[in-house]
This record gives sequence, structure tokens and C-alpha cells, in this order.
Amino acid sequence: MTLVSAMAAAAVLASAATPAAAQSQEPASAAELARGVVLDYDVFTLDNGLRVVVHTDRKAPVVAVHAWYNVGSKDEPEGQTGFAHLFEHIGLFNPTENVPGGLMEPLRAMGATDWNGTTWFDRTNFFQTVPTAALEQALYMESDRMGHLLGSLTQERLDNQRGVVQNEKRQGDNQPYGLVFYAMLDALFPAGHPYRHSTIGSMADLDAASLQDLRDWHRDKYGPNNAVLVLAGDVDVATARPLVERYFGHIPRGPQNHPAEADVPTIPERIDLTLKDRVSNTRLYRAWVVPGMLDASAADLDVAGTVLGGLASSRLDNELVRGDQSAVSVSAGVLSFQRIGLFQVTVDVKPGQDVDAVSRRLDAIIADFIASGPTEDEVARVVTGELSQRMQALEPTGGFGGKAVVLAEGMLYADDPGFYRTQMAAYAAVTPATVRSAMGAWLSRPVVAVRVDPGEREPYVEAASTRPPPAAVEPLTITPREPMPPVGETKGLDFPDVERARLSNGVEVVYARSVAAPITRVAMEFDAGHAADPADSLGVQALMLQLLTEGTTSRDSVQLAEAQERLGAQIGAFAGMDRTVVTLTTPSANLWPALTLMADVTMNPAFAPAEIERLRAQQLAGIAAEMTQPNGIGMRALPVVLYGEAHPYGRAFSGTGDPGAVAAIDRDDLVAFHQTWIRPDNARLFVVSDRPLAELLPALDSAFGAWSAPAAARGTKSFEVALPTVQPRIILIDRPQSPQSVILGGAVLPVTGRDDLVALNAANEVLGNGFLSRINQDIRETRGWSYGLNGRVNPLEHQTPYIITAPVQADRTGESVAVLIRHYADFVTTKGVTSAELSRTVNGNMRQLPGGFETSAAVLGALRSNALYGRPDDYWERLGPRYAAMTVESLDQAARGTIDGSRFVWVIVGDADVVLPQLEGLGLPVEVRRAAAQ
Repeated sequence: MTLVSAMAAAAVLASAATPAAAQSQEPASAAELARGVVLDYDVFTLDNGLRVVVHTDRKAPVVAVHAWYNVGSKDEPEGQTGFAHLFEHIGLFNPTENVPGGLMEPLRAMGATDWNGTTWFDRTNFFQTVPTAALEQALYMESDRMGHLLGSLTQERLDNQRGVVQNEKRQGDNQPYGLVFYAMLDALFPAGHPYRHSTIGSMADLDAASLQDLRDWHRDKYGPNNAVLVLAGDVDVATARPLVERYFGHIPRGPQNHPAEADVPTIPERIDLTLKDRVSNTRLYRAWVVPGMLDASAADLDVAGTVLGGLASSRLDNELVRGDQSAVSVSAGVLSFQRIGLFQVTVDVKPGQDVDAVSRRLDAIIADFIASGPTEDEVARVVTGELSQRMQALEPTGGFGGKAVVLAEGMLYADDPGFYRTQMAAYAAVTPATVRSAMGAWLSRPVVAVRVDPGEREPYVEAASTRPPPAAVEPLTITPREPMPPVGETKGLDFPDVERARLSNGVEVVYARSVAAPITRVAMEFDAGHAADPADSLGVQALMLQLLTEGTTSRDSVQLAEAQERLGAQIGAFAGMDRTVVTLTTPSANLWPALTLMADVTMNPAFAPAEIERLRAQQLAGIAAEMTQPNGIGMRALPVVLYGEAHPYGRAFSGTGDPGAVAAIDRDDLVAFHQTWIRPDNARLFVVSDRPLAELLPALDSAFGAWSAPAAARGTKSFEVALPTVQPRIILIDRPQSPQSVILGGAVLPVTGRDDLVALNAANEVLGNGFLSRINQDIRETRGWSYGLNGRVNPLEHQTPYIITAPVQADRTGESVAVLIRHYADFVTTKGVTSAELSRTVNGNMRQLPGGFETSAAVLGALRSNALYGRPDDYWERLGPRYAAMTVESLDQAARGTIDGSRFVWVIVGDADVVLPQLEGLGLPVEVRRAAAQ
């Protein structure tokens, strides 16, 4: 075993600014921001080749456990596409030799958060964040997955996960533009190139995967010498080293996987492809293969993509969206992989525009940018944004981002956990000249240009309806290990202390401190939400909120975007069903100027006529796009059915509105809505920061304290509207050529979000919400008909709905509805919560609490939800004892008094020719509608 120690940076987190510095309106320097991007780590290697990285972070009693393997879809030979991803599913969801019930049950019971697994071109990973007291158990399970998996893999389990993966593929392919990536890879890469096929693989190769194939795949690829283990959080190397040796040291070294080499191919000439899809507008793509993340040009190309189409003030935004307004949205950037990168540009053409002319204009803009390059100010804004994003990414210890991910990626791809320092140094060295040089080298080559027009898709390539009988394989000998260690005594949640103050104008400030990163988050919340939209003007709020961030009386949209970018700040305006919010996330070093911008956005919108028309067109295009998406179609229909059109909740939960109403909105409507709802006497400020409240209050008061309410009356909402008479039935919305159906089932519950829903939610975790819920385990894990489904209590401030969301393969739609009906009937009658389900649910919910508030975003969300639902400040700390007191009887009582599946209305979005015959035996009336976008 070898041991090395490294310091990832010499500096520590940026200290609190002095009062004088805090009041500066000048942006902090990149060097000052870089002091907030810090990771210390230790590295050691076991004799079997397992490389281990340990990072200590004591902010919460949790440890992120990440196992990354240097195998991804680029390592798959012809005929075995999708194998890496399929095996990730087998490793994640199936039993191991010494955890015969599977890993999901103990992970939930130990209170793990952020547990999952992913596969991409270059890697496969498994991860979970666990209470410190559960670290040994987590290491036991992760080592069993690495070294003791194959003996538990049976043909039945392979077939099940094959079905789940094929439904994951259907779910992605079923989305608008869902087939484009396949065509793009085929065009960009020559036959046999490791990156030519998608990670999900082909239906045919998945069909052909045998048990012996998967055994061989694991033996060849998943040995400890091909893996990196990262432990980040409440652990140190002195503790970690003997534990890792104990649980992983016995696993023998396997064959060495040498990740597939891959060159950066150049196509001989431009390729133009035209596809058809059931979409609302034409989309244009441009794509090149460029060098990967380890290349010296990676930072330059990333900056190029961000300036071209990644910034709010990007070249494409300014030219096509704000300028000639021929597009409703644009994007550009680099997908960076180990061996190669994909530089991609997308343009959603505004309906009614000359697509050929927009395509020529796009090519001209790109050519001019390649020739001229970015400005120094553009480069500086991108680098500032990169530093701000990295600060935010390093708040959590694990999950899909976080410290463990940064360390694992560096070790796996660059053999250096501190590779992020190399990347930051590369960004610091970027200049307009280096970007122009990189673009000249890589983007002046022939391009793949894809155009997707509205129309009928090509026939979908489905999985085989039958497969030949599998070949028999010999069972494997299983050598038992020592028993899995128990979870120790876990710590309770210590939620940050909540402080309160008031601004000069009386606006309440609710504050909590989080020192995980030098970041401040501010949310100015208003009692409005989509429920405040007038019934005859649905969508007015969405348009108003878009306009807030697109120009004030002193800054136009470009100036506003550039000002945010110079600060590394993000200002947004959003609405849920009950509340509307203007948010700010900023490096704390730039808080004063960022608050000045936020206040300008909130208080002084310009509502410029030209911007109104531009954003109206974008919103109408967004509604049209929503009407092509399976979930969007369903969720525009279901709330109206449940609540009725007159109810404040009887509208699309997206809030995008009615196209006719949006088309008719004028400037007076927008000004009136703003004055009625976005005002200080309807507001509350929530703040989470690494800076103390005493330091923040002067800045907050300077920004908002002089704001006074307008003369207009403050808005009110009425929820006294009677709900429609319940009519259980099926509404089938025809969406032809859908390989999957989206099943939505729902009813309005006899509770509100302000009621005590803790026991109800715990009971529903058993039935409908979560991977281990009965409906997901049956339809996904046992039957393999879905990639995942859930039924949730959706807490609104007033009448709360229960909504099932179940995407299933089209030919199993009717059977899936029947299974759901049976589960909901059984749960509230003869098959209530079992003692095992109670134990798992209680333990999981109690133990996960300390890991639930690692980040400032999570703390901010808790403050806001407490206010919305009328909870006390210590609500989250009180939950542990409440969970401990739960019984089978209390959970059954909560469910049986609230959830009644016989009252559900079902909305199904799918191909009526396939689905309708399946619904005849369900005993429910069926109404068939045509999708509006057809």
C-alpha cells in the first residue's frame, strides 16, 4: 500500500470582507473569488490497485462514498452497445452475494441521501452520502458490489433490468428531438469509433445480452485496479485507511482495463441532415468533434462555446434572439469527455421564420466569431462565472456534483485528484487570442448541420417482442463474508439558528448562516404564485417575470446580463403555485453590487414594448413546445380536470398559461400585475449566507429599505371555489408514434399543505413515493415495464392534490393502470404498512435529516417552505422524535383517512391506436382527446 498526502490549494475560504470592502460596488477580482475554491485531500492505494481519495469536511455528520470505474460506453465492442449502462443497473438495483435483499433497502434504512449510479462514455459510478455512523455499512455494501456481485446475478434479474433499461431508452426517445443525438453521433464519427454509439445502446444489442456476456463484462472491467474510491465528508485518512483495507483489501486485482483510445476525427466535408419529429418548431444544430478535457485547448474551447451561446449576453442571444428575433432560444457549449469533446450549437427557430435564412445567418455568425474571437470583457465574464459555479458545486460533499465528484473525475481521468487546479489555471490563462487560435484549429473544419422540422417521425425501432431461450450457465460458487456491520448511533439534526430582522420599510428578513462556501443566496418572496393569475389572463405572470430580468428603467437586457456576469451572480424570477420569488445567488464578495442589481430588477422593470413582443413570442413558442411533450400535455390537462377552470389551482402547474390569453396581454396588464403583487407589503426576504446577519442588513436595507408600496390595492386570492363533482374516468390524449405512455392519476385530497402531513407522507413513501415504494417495485423492478414511477402528495398551501406519474411502455399501459388501481385499493384496506416497511421508513427519515441541509440552497428551501406551510423555525429538528414515535397503526390511519384511489381521474398520453384497446376491461369510462399540437 502506498500513501501520499496533498494540499489542493494553499489558500483557505475567503474570509469575511471588512465593512468598507463589503460596501464596494466594484466586482471582486478573479483571484479573490478563486480563494473560495479549495479542496484538501489525501490519497492512498491498496495492494490490489484500488486508488482511494479522502477529503475531510466536518460541516455535517455525513460522508459521501463514491466508487468510479474507468469503463463506459466507449469501451463497448460492436454488438455490446449499452452493456456498461446495463451493468450499472445490475450493480445498483440487484442483490449482491452477501446482501441478498439488495442494496436499496439498507441504503434507505441507514438514511443515505443522493444515492444513485450513472454511466457515460468514459465511466461508470455508484455513489451515496451516508451518516457517519453508517460509513462502515456503506463500505461493506460498496465492496460487495465490487467484488461479490456475480453470484447473485440470475437470468431473471438480467431480464428485469434489461426491461427497465429499454424503458429508460423509450422514455428519452419519446421526448421531442429525442432521436437527434443518435443521428449526430453517426454523422460525426466513423464506423468503429469508440464514441460513435450512444451510452444507452441499441434495442437489438440489449436484447442479445446474455448472462455469460454480463459475467465476462464484469470480470474484465470492474476490478479494484480499474476503480477510484472517494470518501468526502466527516472522515479523515487515519479513519478511512483501515476501513477501506478491511472491506476492499481482499478483492483480487482483475484484468487491467485500458480505456479505449480515440482520435479526434474530421469529416471530409460538411454534412447536412434533415429529420422530422413531432415538435412545435424547427431546431437547428451545428456540431464538431474537438479535443477532450485533458487537452491544452479545453478551456479555450469552453470559453468559446460560452461566449457564443452560453452566456445570457451571448453572441447568438444578441444576434438571433434579441437582435433580428428569428430564434426563440439558443445555446452553445462543449460536452467534454476524456478523449474527445463535442462542440454543439442549437437554435430554436421562431415559428413563421424563413428557416433557410436563419440557418445561413447562424453559419455567418459562427464564421465571424471564429475569425474575430471574443473580447477581453467576454473572456473575463466567462472566467468569473466559472469560478462562481465551482464555488457552488463544492458546497455538497457528494451527489451528482460536489467535492467527491471533482476529486473522482480528476483521479480517474488525469490520475490527479487536484486536476481542477490545472483546469482553473487554464481558465486564468485564456485570452481572446488563445480562444481565436483554438477555434481556428477546430471549428474551421467541416461541420455536421442537423435540422429537425415538425412532421411525422420515422418508424421507431422497438425491442424484440420475443427472445430465444437463454443459454444455460453454471451457477457460481459463493464464499460468504463476515456479516454486514450495523449502523451505529447517528447524530440528530442541528439546523442553523434562524434569525429575524426588518428593513426600514417593514419587510421581514428571515436569515440562517451557512459557511459551506463563500456564497450568499437571497430570495425575495411574494404571496402570489400561478394561483394569482386572473382566470381570463393565464400566463400574464409568467410573461411579467420573464420581463423582470430582461431590462429595467436604467439597464437594457444586454447591460443587465453583462452586469450579472461580471459579478458571477445569477438573478432569476420564478413562480410556483402559491408564491412568486426573485432570487439572487452570488459570491459573497460581490454581494453589495449584486443586491443593487437584484433591487433594480425587482422594483424597476421597464416593460419595454419591443421586449414585451419578443418575450411574448418566446412564451407562445414555449407553450407550443409544452404541448408536444408527453408530461407537458398531461399536466396541462389534469389540474383542470381535478380543480375546475374557475379554481386558482385549475390551470397548468407550469404557469405558462393559455396561448390566446398570452397573445392578448398588453403592457398595462403587466404593469398592473406587478403593482398588485410585486410590492414590499406583500414580500418577505429569505437570506442564507456565510456572512453574519449584522453584516448583511445594511446591504439589504440599502437595496430594498426605501421601496414603498404603490397606491393600487394589494392582490388577494380566493380558494372558496367549489371543486368539480368527482367523476372517476380515463382521459386518453392521443399522441401518435409514442413508444411509451405517460399515465397520470390524481385526486384532490381532503387536506392542505398547512395541515400536519408528516404521517401521511411517511405512509405514502411505502405506497407511492420513492424507489422502494410498492408501485415502483412492482411495475419497474418486478415487471420491468417502466424506468420509474411515483405517486406523491403535492403540498400546496390550500387544497392539495395526490398525483401519480407513471411512464410505461405503450403495450403495457392498460395492465399498468390495473396494477396501480389494485395497489391503491389494497393499501387502504387489507394490505397496509408492514412492520418491516415501518422500520425502514422511520429509520431512513430520521437518519437522513443531518445530511439534508449540507448546502445553502437546501437551507434556503427549508426557510421558505416553513413560511409557506406555517411551520415553526425548529420544525426540521422536531421531525426526528416524531418519526421515532410512528407506528403501523398511525401510518395506516393517516393513509386510509386521506387517500382514496377509487376517486382518481386518470389522464393517459399515448398512441390511441395502441392504448385504447387495452383500456376496455378496466371498468372506467374512457374519453379520447386529440393532443392540441397535432
